[in-house]
Amino acid sequence: MKKKDIPLIITIFIICIYGIIMIYSASNIWAEYKFNDKFHYVLMQSIFFIIGIILMIMVSKIPYTYYLKKANVILLICFILLILVLIPGIGSIRNGSRSWFGIGGLGIQPSEFMKLGLIIFTSKYIYNNPKQMRSVTKGAFPILLITMLAFFLIMLQPDFGTGTILVMTIIAMLFISGVDFSFFVKIGMAGMVLVCLLIVAAPYRMERIISFLNPWSDPLGTGFQAIQSLYAIGPGGLFGMGFGNSIQKHFYLPEPQTDFIFSIISEELGILGIISVSILFLIIILRSIKISIKAPDSFAKFLTFGIIFQLSFQTLLNLAVVVGLIPVTGVTLPFFSYGGSSLIITLVSMGIILNISSYKNN
Repeated sequence: MKKKDIPLIITIFIICIYGIIMIYSASNIWAEYKFNDKFHYVLMQSIFFIIGIILMIMVSKIPYTYYLKKANVILLICFILLILVLIPGIGSIRNGSRSWFGIGGLGIQPSEFMKLGLIIFTSKYIYNNPKQMRSVTKGAFPILLITMLAFFLIMLQPDFGTGTILVMTIIAMLFISGVDFSFFVKIGMAGMVLVCLLIVAAPYRMERIISFLNPWSDPLGTGFQAIQSLYAIGPGGLFGMGFGNSIQKHFYLPEPQTDFIFSIISEELGILGIISVSILFLIIILRSIKISIKAPDSFAKFLTFGIIFQLSFQTLLNLAVVVGLIPVTGVTLPFFSYGGSSLIITLVSMGIILNISSYKNN
């Protein structure tokens, strides 16, 4: 065993501290109004950060082969949590979705655990069935069925953004495992039909698409967030308006410390802020890809790839929403958006990658 990836560790600490600082700036006005305490969100996120870092360190010391042995149990627990959260009285409703377990003032989102649990299980499945992966029926189909079951449970909450990230991550893992390309063409066509059905089944999704195409058609309703996000990004310029000087956080952009925190970063820190965020994410992604390439076995390779693909895809999805390239999905920006479940699971995932980095081949 070798030393863990030091550049990755340093970057994780920097990006987390950066996120906490920006959560304070983005949330202090809203927090003072809602809780009479402008430090409310930053203190909570700091607690999540400390818990997450402790767990990351602990997980980084657990041999990654442990997850190979416990993958089935981990997935089963994740499914049980997804079912329990749907039960009234157990699951809590926030922002229209029954996606949370409420514990005091804290909230735990089981779909975040499922994203990691399914990656672990898929990595084990591919590792144990390398030859079968070339066959759609024997290889990819069982994993796809399990993935769609998880997607279905997440959609019952409903949480389309998280469900999309989960499905796309597993499809990416199947793609690099050697599954026949025609399978993905068929999946793509089926996916488009499913998306259309989901839009028809829930009229608010159609409203989001219409507001995405023309936010000003309903500037005080479905198009409000997108418009306010663009108003935040526009004036940023090269150096921004200065830390703490955002105008949009003054009750224009709703709860700016969550999904749209990148808008506040762009407004206050300008292009330099955008570049700094991009560089930190790129370092994490590139270091993780290097770890995946040098991993000692295929389970470690697929596990690292799945985790970093999910983080990359979620990041791109959030940024695409913020700049108006796709409809609002409710997806957080990893490391930056306020939220305990997201930050803790992200740091636990990084702990797994750090452990794998200890075993990397030359």
